[in-house]
Amino acid sequence: MICKDISEEIVRKGHKVTVVTSQFGTLRQQEKENGVTVVRLPVVMRNTQDVASFPSMLSYVPLCAWKVGSLLKQERYDVVNTHFAIPSGPAGHYVSWRYGIPNVLTIHGGDIFDPSKKLSPHDTIGLKQTVRKMLTKADRVIAQSSDTKTNAETYYGVDRWIDIVPLGIKPSTHPPNSRQALGLPTDKPVFTTIGRLVRRKNLPELLQIFREIQKSVPSLLLIIGEGPEKENIEHAIGNLELQGAVRLLGRVPDERKYEILNVSDGYLSTAIHEGFGIVFLEAMECGLPVICYNRGGQRDFLINGSTGFLVELGNREEFASRLKELLNSPSLRLDMRAHNKQYVREFYIGNVAEKYLSIFRDAASLMGAVHHEEEHPGTAPEGVRYYRPR
Repeated sequence: MICKDISEEIVRKGHKVTVVTSQFGTLRQQEKENGVTVVRLPVVMRNTQDVASFPSMLSYVPLCAWKVGSLLKQERYDVVNTHFAIPSGPAGHYVSWRYGIPNVLTIHGGDIFDPSKKLSPHDTIGLKQTVRKMLTKADRVIAQSSDTKTNAETYYGVDRWIDIVPLGIKPSTHPPNSRQALGLPTDKPVFTTIGRLVRRKNLPELLQIFREIQKSVPSLLLIIGEGPEKENIEHAIGNLELQGAVRLLGRVPDERKYEILNVSDGYLSTAIHEGFGIVFLEAMECGLPVICYNRGGQRDFLINGSTGFLVELGNREEFASRLKELLNSPSLRLDMRAHNKQYVREFYIGNVAEKYLSIFRDAASLMGAVHHEEEHPGTAPEGVRYYRPR
């Protein structure tokens, strides 16, 4: 989604963007979406939209390299922006090497480090070496947070400049709705959490905390998302006797998501790690205080006591205490609401796209200097040596 939003914003700023991705279901193989040319490749064994299988990722690399090569026979592109070190990384690297185009690699949190996965790249032979090579060989590397940058340095031994550009969101244009119209109670606090139902989101722990809250302030927790942990979460809801206090809403359209956030009293997350956490920005856009654990990229922009509360990872007692504090102080909720609605504007997609464009211009300019030096050796200013990692 972030690639889509940035691409559309760059087009709005007067540039041309082609996105090469994998195909799923009945999606067209090529079309224009808000000015962006989208090319989808028919990879093998892509069974779900949210998650790519290992065979689909393997097949994507040669298909992408071939397709981009054919596109380059029709017109020149100035920059390749490769999102994810795997599987896009090797394809972007090959295209950059083969056609002499600068490759700007964007790394995302779980792309290089996910402590809940058995095959997280940072701890898997083969994947780790591939990610390290992609990080080393790219002309520029963009991390979505200082946490992602640190993980690249810590787990892959990368010693190079890495730009930090946060994720961004579009200003919400969805009209508000009422709790009554959404079928939500008007006589109790409502909290929301959003994300794929996976182990990293650590939802059973949030349910345990929420059960403690019910003893003093009966509330409702809305869980938006689908994923492989759904059955386990349903069992946890039953075991904790939270059937009336928790609702699993599944996947919902963006319009409904923002309608729910707009009528909620706060956003909660007990995820054990977030590379960035764009859902926090979406909640802040709707004025919600955010209570979450303090491990991950959210530490770059969430401010304890101002945007909500950052709690030490695994400290359930403090999490529950902060939630009670929020429930018992309407003035605190109002202050945080006003702060978040103003502060989140710094992360609007227009600002993020401009940072990307600045890096793209630098990479393209450097590439031009490299080509000039290669064609005319000795013309670089004294003391200047252009280095393109390969």
